[in-house]
Amino acid sequence: MILALATGAVWLSAALWIQTSTRSEVEQVLDARLAEAAKMVSSLISDHRIEVARAGNQTLPIPTPRDATYSKQLSCQIWSLDGSMVGRSDGAPDVELTNAAVEGYTRSVIDGEPWRVYTLINQELGVKVMVGDSLAVRDNLARDVLEGLLLPGALVLPILAVILWISVARGLAPLDHLANALRNRSPSDLSPLLGGTDPREIKPVRSALNSLFERVASARDVERDFTTYAAHELKTPLSGLRTNAQVMRLTDDPKVREKALAAIERSVDRTDRMVRQLLELAAVERSEEGMEEVDLSELMRETVTDLRAFAAEREVTLKVDAPRRTSYVRTNPFLLQAALRNVIENAINASPVGEGVSVALRDRSFIISDEGNGIPPELLDRMQTRFTRGRGQEANGSGLGLSIVASAMERLGGSIEFFKGPERGQTVTLTLNF
Repeated sequence: MILALATGAVWLSAALWIQTSTRSEVEQVLDARLAEAAKMVSSLISDHRIEVARAGNQTLPIPTPRDATYSKQLSCQIWSLDGSMVGRSDGAPDVELTNAAVEGYTRSVIDGEPWRVYTLINQELGVKVMVGDSLAVRDNLARDVLEGLLLPGALVLPILAVILWISVARGLAPLDHLANALRNRSPSDLSPLLGGTDPREIKPVRSALNSLFERVASARDVERDFTTYAAHELKTPLSGLRTNAQVMRLTDDPKVREKALAAIERSVDRTDRMVRQLLELAAVERSEEGMEEVDLSELMRETVTDLRAFAAEREVTLKVDAPRRTSYVRTNPFLLQAALRNVIENAINASPVGEGVSVALRDRSFIISDEGNGIPPELLDRMQTRFTRGRGQEANGSGLGLSIVASAMERLGGSIEFFKGPERGQTVTLTLNF
């Protein structure tokens, strides 16, 4: 319907433009014809091929061009400069076509009918030649031309509209089928759309929708697994809390109570860290904070300062090696600090009691080294998966630290590299690649 209305509007606009243009062209052609006729009659008078009457009311007939139907309405008069008619063509009015005293085009009304007149004054012979035609004839001519141009279009337009209607309906039918298939789907149905005899234009849409369904299904599986793992991981320390609390209630042995209390503190710490990392992981994955100028040295020192209490609790020494000069880069400080904090925290957890963790800044790379057992090469590919722990980290780690690091560095456009020492120790390098 919109296409038909648009086509009709375009056709109507074209009709109006053609009408205006055609009328203007017709006016110019007929005006030129009036002038040529007047000049021809004047020339005939000068050559004495038309004898001008000189006495009384005698008039002579004047030949005018008759090469077309509309010439029959062309009228010519010859008037002396003293105001007497000396000649006129057949059918020309008895009165002056115009009372204009100068040469050129004028309009006049004779017996209620409008005329267009061209006047040519021949001073040598003392006459003026008037040639005119009725404006009604001009209107008829313009109308005939317009009808010849627009009538075929008016007849073809409805047929064209029907053809367009049928063509568009057939062209949109595959889209209607696709829309119905999507409309009738349940929100949980993420299976691929079945292929059919789709036209070439629809196949990319179907392919893109199937790709979207696949990605949404994958994301839902990840979220479901995440929820399941998180519930399971939180259940373990909570069960430990309940068990140790019951032990404290039932025993009178101070050593047993002290041991149970220590276990409760470890469970609380583990739960606290896991909840914090779950919240941090969610914050990293939905982070939309803007970029800003960040002093990498200052950010590293702040992060290490925040973790000194945790390192002291684990009896691990933190060593910082940062250049004195300020190193500013434009980045997201929240994501970068989250990645750096989790790497250092993992290094503290992995380090034996009494050992140290070094944190260094080289250009745009943070280098964190510990003295732990290191990550076995066969586990490196899985360590960035959520809830995957390294060997010996089952009791302390939550399995979320490297997931947070990987997600943050991916959003920052950075990279992570792991280097294991020949005997022990693990080095992790975070690099901003810009």
